[in-house]
Amino acid sequence: MHLVSDREGVIVQEDSLQDRILEWLYGHRAGRIAVRPLVSPVAAALGKVVLDSKVSKALIAPFIRRHSIDMSQYEKKEYVSYNDFFTRKMIHGIRNIETRPEVFVSPCDSRLAVYKIDDTRRFSIKHSRYTVSELLRNRKLAGKYAGGYIWVFRLCVEDYHHYIYVDGGKESKRFHIKGILHTVNPAAGDRLPVYKENTREYSVLKSDNFGEIIQMEVGAMFVGKIENGPVQVRAERGQEKGNFAFGGSTVILMTRAKSVQPDEDILENSARGIETRVRLGERVGKKLCGI
Repeated sequence: MHLVSDREGVIVQEDSLQDRILEWLYGHRAGRIAVRPLVSPVAAALGKVVLDSKVSKALIAPFIRRHSIDMSQYEKKEYVSYNDFFTRKMIHGIRNIETRPEVFVSPCDSRLAVYKIDDTRRFSIKHSRYTVSELLRNRKLAGKYAGGYIWVFRLCVEDYHHYIYVDGGKESKRFHIKGILHTVNPAAGDRLPVYKENTREYSVLKSDNFGEIIQMEVGAMFVGKIENGPVQVRAERGQEKGNFAFGGSTVILMTRAKSVQPDEDILENSARGIETRVRLGERVGKKLCGI
């Protein structure tokens, strides 16, 4: 069970059957033993075979009903498998992407928490301590983000699983880090440093308005495939960067000190252990004058 707030400050407890199963798996020794084979890339590959099959189409209609998904927002097509449905695309323009240069936007539909990176390049997510170096496997690059913020956008299974560039700019080469595939549900994050153990990929965006931004995609249980498009010599704000295959997953942004100020409601919620529900393209912060 965990708490999520909307932007109007209405807080709800999320306690689905999936949450309770994951809480048991990660909260008990027997469960942690049972989950080991599920977090391997082999399990993700087998899951992909099943979810790419024609038989998996039978899962689509129950999923839509269970999560009350408004299919009028998505491009009309005949889905050939569950993964084909899961990676569905929204109708162009259905999301309003903030274009004011001083506004910092969300890259995806998700539940957001923001954490301060201290001057020693350390930060905490739930009960797990991290360093930026552990996350990036690049000590020199990590040093640039001391005093900045890490933005954790956690996607749930019912969310739209495409993500965008949050500003225009030049993208660096991509860095891919192999790992295992824990769930990113808080049930695991409360007990394990999942973001430094899971498979992930990132690049640096030399943005037009916010300095250098790291954007990282983190794979999760049964999400072995991070499906990014080509590196962009010139990316534009709102341009799609990629998508995840089936499951929950996470997009992480890192901003440097004195570049971006998170919105107050998001900061307050994060300090209280509450995630904030945000949508692709909506405001989540603002540019600071130091940039």
